[in-house]
Amino acid sequence: MILVVDAGSTKTCWCAAENGKPLVRTVTAGLNPLFISENDMEEEIRKNVLAHFDMDDCSAVYFYGAGCLPEKLAPMQRLLRRCLNVENVEVGSDMLGAARGLAGSEPAVVCIMGTGSNSCYYDGERIVKSVSPLGYILGDEGSGAVLGKLLLGDMLKNQFSQEFTEKFFCKYGFSQADIIESVYRKPFPNRFLASFAPFLAENLDNPQVWDLVKGSFVSFIRRNVLQYDCSDVPVHFVGSVAYHFRWVMFAIICEMKFFPRLGRIFDTPMPGLLDFHLRNDGNRGMRL
Repeated sequence: MILVVDAGSTKTCWCAAENGKPLVRTVTAGLNPLFISENDMEEEIRKNVLAHFDMDDCSAVYFYGAGCLPEKLAPMQRLLRRCLNVENVEVGSDMLGAARGLAGSEPAVVCIMGTGSNSCYYDGERIVKSVSPLGYILGDEGSGAVLGKLLLGDMLKNQFSQEFTEKFFCKYGFSQADIIESVYRKPFPNRFLASFAPFLAENLDNPQVWDLVKGSFVSFIRRNVLQYDCSDVPVHFVGSVAYHFRWVMFAIICEMKFFPRLGRIFDTPMPGLLDFHLRNDGNRGMRL
Protein backbone atom coordinates (compact mmCIF):
# COMPACT_ATOMS: atom_id res chain seq x y z
CA MET A 1 0.00 0.00 0.00
CA ILE A 2 1.11 3.57 -0.67
CA LEU A 3 -0.30 6.72 0.90
CA VAL A 4 -0.54 9.88 -1.22
CA VAL A 5 -1.26 13.18 0.52
CA ASP A 6 -2.32 16.54 -0.94
CA ALA A 7 -2.09 19.14 1.85
CA GLY A 8 -3.41 22.67 1.45
CA SER A 9 -3.84 25.52 3.89
CA THR A 10 -7.50 24.70 4.49
CA LYS A 11 -7.76 20.93 4.07
CA THR A 12 -5.59 17.85 3.54
CA CYS A 13 -6.61 14.87 1.42
CA TRP A 14 -5.13 11.46 2.31
CA CYS A 15 -5.61 8.55 -0.10
CA ALA A 16 -4.26 5.00 0.18
CA ALA A 17 -3.88 2.82 -2.90
CA GLU A 18 -2.76 -0.71 -3.62
CA ASN A 19 -2.54 -2.94 -6.70
CA GLY A 20 -3.45 -0.04 -8.96
CA LYS A 21 -6.63 0.91 -7.10
CA PRO A 22 -7.55 3.53 -4.48
CA LEU A 23 -8.51 1.97 -1.15
CA VAL A 24 -9.35 4.53 1.51
CA ARG A 25 -9.68 8.31 1.43
CA THR A 26 -10.07 10.80 4.26
CA VAL A 27 -9.90 14.58 4.64
CA THR A 28 -8.41 16.45 7.60
CA ALA A 29 -7.54 20.06 8.43
CA GLY A 30 -4.89 21.88 6.44
CA LEU A 31 -1.23 21.16 7.29
CA ASN A 32 0.74 24.17 6.14
CA PRO A 33 4.01 24.34 8.13
CA LEU A 34 4.20 28.10 7.58
CA PHE A 35 1.04 28.61 9.64
CA ILE A 36 0.80 25.56 11.92
CA SER A 37 3.27 24.41 14.56
CA GLU A 38 4.87 20.98 14.39
CA ASN A 39 3.08 19.98 17.60
CA ASP A 40 -0.32 20.94 16.18
CA MET A 41 0.37 19.05 12.95
CA GLU A 42 1.40 15.97 14.91
CA GLU A 43 -1.78 16.16 16.99
CA GLU A 44 -3.92 16.45 13.85
CA ILE A 45 -2.24 13.44 12.23
CA ARG A 46 -2.40 11.21 15.30
CA LYS A 47 -6.00 12.17 16.07
CA ASN A 48 -7.58 12.19 12.61
CA VAL A 49 -5.41 10.12 10.26
CA LEU A 50 -4.10 6.99 11.93
CA ALA A 51 -7.58 5.59 12.64
CA HIS A 52 -8.33 5.42 8.90
CA PHE A 53 -5.27 3.56 7.60
CA ASP A 54 -3.42 0.34 8.42
CA MET A 55 0.05 1.81 8.42
CA ASP A 56 1.62 -1.63 9.03
CA ASP A 57 0.88 -2.35 5.35
CA CYS A 58 2.18 1.00 4.07
CA SER A 59 5.39 0.84 2.02
CA ALA A 60 5.68 4.53 1.08
CA VAL A 61 4.16 7.94 1.81
CA TYR A 62 4.18 10.74 -0.79
CA PHE A 63 3.30 14.06 0.81
CA TYR A 64 2.75 17.24 -1.23
CA GLY A 65 2.04 20.34 0.82
CA ALA A 66 1.39 24.05 0.72
CA GLY A 67 4.15 25.84 2.61
CA CYS A 68 6.63 23.01 2.01
CA LEU A 69 9.50 25.29 1.09
CA PRO A 70 13.00 23.76 0.76
CA GLU A 71 13.84 24.44 4.40
CA LYS A 72 10.58 22.78 5.54
CA LEU A 73 11.04 19.51 3.63
CA ALA A 74 13.34 17.72 6.09
CA PRO A 75 11.38 18.69 9.25
CA MET A 76 8.13 17.62 7.56
CA GLN A 77 9.69 14.33 6.52
CA ARG A 78 10.85 13.63 10.07
CA LEU A 79 7.42 14.50 11.46
CA LEU A 80 5.62 12.16 9.06
CA ARG A 81 8.06 9.32 9.68
CA ARG A 82 7.54 9.68 13.42
CA CYS A 83 3.74 9.95 13.28
CA LEU A 84 3.05 7.37 10.58
CA ASN A 85 5.85 4.94 11.47
CA VAL A 86 6.91 4.60 7.83
CA GLU A 87 10.55 4.94 6.79
CA ASN A 88 10.01 5.65 3.08
CA VAL A 89 8.49 9.15 3.26
CA GLU A 90 9.00 11.73 0.51
CA VAL A 91 7.88 15.34 0.82
CA GLY A 92 7.44 17.88 -1.97
CA SER A 93 5.69 21.18 -2.51
CA ASP A 94 2.02 21.43 -3.40
CA MET A 95 3.23 22.92 -6.68
CA LEU A 96 5.10 19.73 -7.55
CA GLY A 97 2.02 17.74 -6.60
CA ALA A 98 -0.15 19.87 -8.87
CA ALA A 99 2.32 19.48 -11.73
CA ARG A 100 2.51 15.71 -11.41
CA GLY A 101 -1.23 15.41 -10.88
CA LEU A 102 -2.23 17.47 -13.92
CA ALA A 103 0.69 17.15 -16.33
CA GLY A 104 2.12 13.76 -15.41
CA SER A 105 5.38 13.54 -17.35
CA GLU A 106 4.54 16.21 -19.93
CA PRO A 107 5.80 19.82 -19.95
CA ALA A 108 3.23 22.42 -18.91
CA VAL A 109 2.56 25.60 -17.02
CA VAL A 110 0.65 24.60 -13.90
CA CYS A 111 -1.35 26.92 -11.66
CA ILE A 112 -2.90 26.45 -8.23
CA MET A 113 -5.91 28.56 -7.29
CA GLY A 114 -7.33 27.58 -3.91
CA THR A 115 -7.01 29.32 -0.55
CA GLY A 116 -3.76 30.70 -1.98
CA SER A 117 -2.44 30.77 -5.55
CA ASN A 118 0.82 29.70 -7.16
CA SER A 119 2.27 28.75 -10.55
CA CYS A 120 5.27 27.12 -12.20
CA TYR A 121 6.81 25.89 -15.43
CA TYR A 122 7.19 22.11 -15.25
CA ASP A 123 9.41 20.32 -17.77
CA GLY A 124 7.82 16.91 -17.26
CA GLU A 125 10.15 15.92 -14.43
CA ARG A 126 10.78 18.93 -12.23
CA ILE A 127 9.84 22.54 -11.66
CA VAL A 128 12.31 24.67 -13.62
CA LYS A 129 10.80 28.13 -13.08
CA SER A 130 8.34 29.72 -10.70
CA VAL A 131 7.01 33.14 -9.80
CA SER A 132 6.84 33.77 -6.07
CA PRO A 133 3.19 33.80 -4.93
CA LEU A 134 4.07 36.25 -2.09
CA GLY A 135 1.02 35.37 0.02
CA TYR A 136 -2.39 36.98 0.21
CA ILE A 137 -1.10 40.41 1.30
CA LEU A 138 1.44 41.00 -1.50
CA GLY A 139 0.28 38.46 -4.07
CA ASP A 140 -1.89 35.31 -4.31
CA GLU A 141 -3.94 36.93 -7.07
CA GLY A 142 -7.07 34.95 -7.92
CA SER A 143 -6.98 32.97 -4.67
CA GLY A 144 -9.85 32.43 -2.29
CA ALA A 145 -8.11 34.57 0.34
CA VAL A 146 -7.67 37.49 -2.05
CA LEU A 147 -11.19 37.19 -3.42
CA GLY A 148 -12.51 37.25 0.15
CA LYS A 149 -10.31 40.24 0.98
CA LEU A 150 -11.59 42.15 -2.05
CA LEU A 151 -15.21 41.27 -1.24
CA LEU A 152 -14.99 42.36 2.38
CA GLY A 153 -13.03 45.51 1.54
CA ASP A 154 -15.56 46.62 -1.06
CA MET A 155 -18.51 45.77 1.15
CA LEU A 156 -17.19 47.60 4.20
CA LYS A 157 -16.33 50.58 1.96
CA ASN A 158 -19.97 50.69 0.74
CA GLN A 159 -19.17 49.68 -2.84
CA PHE A 160 -22.03 47.18 -3.07
CA SER A 161 -25.73 47.87 -2.96
CA GLN A 162 -27.48 47.86 0.41
CA GLU A 163 -29.51 44.84 -0.72
CA PHE A 164 -26.38 42.81 -1.55
CA THR A 165 -24.65 43.82 1.68
CA GLU A 166 -27.68 42.83 3.73
CA LYS A 167 -27.76 39.50 1.90
CA PHE A 168 -24.17 38.87 2.95
CA PHE A 169 -24.61 39.79 6.61
CA CYS A 170 -27.87 37.84 6.80
CA LYS A 171 -26.10 34.74 5.47
CA TYR A 172 -23.07 34.89 7.77
CA GLY A 173 -24.29 36.81 10.80
CA PHE A 174 -21.03 38.74 11.23
CA SER A 175 -20.75 42.31 12.42
CA GLN A 176 -18.08 44.62 11.06
CA ALA A 177 -16.26 44.22 14.39
CA ASP A 178 -16.32 40.42 13.97
CA ILE A 179 -14.71 40.73 10.55
CA ILE A 180 -11.97 43.05 11.81
CA GLU A 181 -11.29 40.71 14.72
CA SER A 182 -11.02 37.64 12.45
CA VAL A 183 -8.79 39.34 9.88
CA TYR A 184 -6.40 41.18 12.19
CA ARG A 185 -6.36 39.32 15.50
CA LYS A 186 -7.40 35.70 15.14
CA PRO A 187 -5.25 32.90 13.67
CA PHE A 188 -5.57 31.78 10.03
CA PRO A 189 -7.01 34.98 8.50
CA ASN A 190 -6.31 33.47 5.05
CA ARG A 191 -8.77 30.66 5.77
CA PHE A 192 -11.33 33.14 7.09
CA LEU A 193 -11.07 35.29 3.97
CA ALA A 194 -11.21 32.27 1.64
CA SER A 195 -14.37 31.04 3.36
CA PHE A 196 -16.34 33.70 1.45
CA ALA A 197 -15.41 32.39 -1.99
CA PRO A 198 -18.57 30.22 -2.12
CA PHE A 199 -20.68 33.34 -1.56
CA LEU A 200 -19.02 34.94 -4.57
CA ALA A 201 -19.63 31.79 -6.62
CA GLU A 202 -23.32 31.88 -5.67
CA ASN A 203 -23.60 35.51 -6.81
CA LEU A 204 -21.72 35.58 -10.10
CA ASP A 205 -24.85 36.95 -11.74
CA ASN A 206 -24.14 40.19 -9.89
CA PRO A 207 -22.07 42.31 -12.32
CA GLN A 208 -19.89 43.68 -9.52
CA VAL A 209 -19.09 40.20 -8.27
CA TRP A 210 -18.28 39.03 -11.80
CA ASP A 211 -15.97 42.01 -12.30
CA LEU A 212 -14.28 41.44 -8.95
CA VAL A 213 -13.51 37.79 -9.70
CA LYS A 214 -12.57 38.47 -13.30
CA GLY A 215 -10.25 41.31 -12.34
CA SER A 216 -8.40 39.13 -9.81
CA PHE A 217 -8.07 36.28 -12.34
CA VAL A 218 -6.74 38.63 -15.02
CA SER A 219 -4.23 39.92 -12.49
CA PHE A 220 -3.13 36.35 -11.78
CA ILE A 221 -2.62 35.65 -15.47
CA ARG A 222 -0.71 38.85 -16.16
CA ARG A 223 1.48 38.75 -13.05
CA ASN A 224 2.17 35.01 -13.13
CA VAL A 225 1.23 32.95 -16.20
CA LEU A 226 2.51 35.38 -18.80
CA GLN A 227 5.97 35.39 -17.21
CA TYR A 228 6.53 31.86 -18.55
CA ASP A 229 7.33 30.81 -22.10
CA CYS A 230 4.14 28.86 -22.59
CA SER A 231 3.71 29.18 -26.35
CA ASP A 232 4.10 25.44 -26.91
CA VAL A 233 2.66 23.96 -23.70
CA PRO A 234 -0.79 23.85 -22.10
CA VAL A 235 -1.69 25.85 -19.00
CA HIS A 236 -3.38 23.70 -16.36
CA PHE A 237 -5.32 24.96 -13.33
CA VAL A 238 -6.15 23.12 -10.12
CA GLY A 239 -7.87 24.07 -6.87
CA SER A 240 -11.34 24.79 -5.56
CA VAL A 241 -11.35 28.39 -6.82
CA ALA A 242 -10.07 27.44 -10.27
CA TYR A 243 -12.72 24.75 -10.60
CA HIS A 244 -15.78 26.55 -9.19
CA PHE A 245 -15.02 29.76 -11.08
CA ARG A 246 -13.94 28.03 -14.30
CA TRP A 247 -16.62 29.82 -16.32
CA VAL A 248 -14.97 33.12 -15.45
CA MET A 249 -11.65 31.71 -16.63
CA PHE A 250 -13.22 30.51 -19.89
CA ALA A 251 -14.64 34.00 -20.49
CA ILE A 252 -11.24 35.61 -19.86
CA ILE A 253 -9.49 33.25 -22.24
CA CYS A 254 -12.01 34.01 -24.98
CA GLU A 255 -11.27 37.72 -24.56
CA MET A 256 -7.48 37.46 -24.16
CA LYS A 257 -6.38 36.45 -27.64
CA PHE A 258 -2.78 36.23 -26.48
CA PHE A 259 -3.59 33.65 -23.80
CA PRO A 260 -1.74 30.33 -24.33
CA ARG A 261 -3.45 26.98 -24.77
CA LEU A 262 -5.80 26.08 -21.92
CA GLY A 263 -5.26 22.62 -20.46
CA ARG A 264 -7.15 20.96 -17.63
CA ILE A 265 -9.10 22.63 -14.83
CA PHE A 266 -9.50 20.23 -11.88
CA ASP A 267 -10.57 20.77 -8.30
CA THR A 268 -7.91 18.39 -6.96
CA PRO A 269 -4.69 16.80 -8.29
CA MET A 270 -5.30 13.58 -6.34
CA PRO A 271 -6.54 11.29 -9.17
CA GLY A 272 -3.54 12.24 -11.29
CA LEU A 273 -1.15 11.91 -8.36
CA LEU A 274 -2.40 8.42 -7.59
CA ASP A 275 -2.00 7.44 -11.22
CA PHE A 276 1.51 8.96 -11.30
CA HIS A 277 2.74 7.02 -8.28
CA LEU A 278 0.98 3.78 -9.11
CA ARG A 279 2.45 3.85 -12.62
CA ASN A 280 5.90 4.49 -11.20
CA ASP A 281 5.33 1.80 -8.57
CA GLY A 282 6.74 3.98 -5.82
CA ASN A 283 10.24 3.84 -7.28
CA ARG A 284 10.51 7.44 -8.50
CA GLY A 285 11.77 9.88 -5.91
CA MET A 286 10.83 13.50 -5.52
CA ARG A 287 12.70 15.66 -8.02
CA LEU A 288 12.40 19.11 -6.55
